[in-house]
Amino acid sequence: MQVYRIPALSDNYIFLLHDPQTRQAAVVDPAQAAPVLQQLQALNAQLVAIFNTHHHSDHVGGNRTLLQHFPDATVYGGAEDRGRIPGQQVFLEEGDPVTFVDRTARVFFVPGHTRAHIAYYFPPTSPDDTGDLFCGDTLFAGGCGRLFEGTPAQMVDSLSKLRSLPDATRVWCAHEYTLNNLEFARTVDPDNTALAHRYQTVRDARGRSLPTVPSHLGEEKQTNPFLRWDDPHLQTAMETSDPIRTFSRLRGRKDRF
Repeated sequence: MQVYRIPALSDNYIFLLHDPQTRQAAVVDPAQAAPVLQQLQALNAQLVAIFNTHHHSDHVGGNRTLLQHFPDATVYGGAEDRGRIPGQQVFLEEGDPVTFVDRTARVFFVPGHTRAHIAYYFPPTSPDDTGDLFCGDTLFAGGCGRLFEGTPAQMVDSLSKLRSLPDATRVWCAHEYTLNNLEFARTVDPDNTALAHRYQTVRDARGRSLPTVPSHLGEEKQTNPFLRWDDPHLQTAMETSDPIRTFSRLRGRKDRF
């Protein structure tokens, strides 16, 4: 399975999954149809599936147009998003399998950013391979999504599920927010040497207009404060020993950053 990262809107990423042998493709969170259609044409590929993580317009905006071009494509989304995702036909819940060609993803129910958010995890196919996590706006490189329809406790539970995946997992998040996220992280975790190194690397990459997605989950566990609500240093910085309050105070500071 090849993954193509397609920039869209001001800072979104759309991900096109492609099997070169069958020339079949699936798309994750098509914010717009035009760049997806362009990539499909370049690959001479047939779109068979649309995988949505949640209902926000910058994740489903291309659904209807893509279905006009590929009416047999199947639209997937969370069961709790019924009526909110254009063209949705499959209503997914925690643990459901989703298959694209010869790869099967596990669905995670990860509310917090929205009440219905899901993520798709394709495990590695061999010991030398990496898994692929398509997490929408739940987990970002260096950050996490705002809590629009969920609670801090829900988001901690959701991120706990993703944090449990192998370190080598590639994290395909839906926005290029990494530099800003790491700038914030340094304000609450100034003595983290891994974070300082990552910040410099990301700043250099963005200075050359290079993408910072995907990241790797092991790096997120070391440098992303929103995966470290149980870290004593961050708990001290947030002046609480309670993990949920630590996360909540981190998220509140980021909202005002």
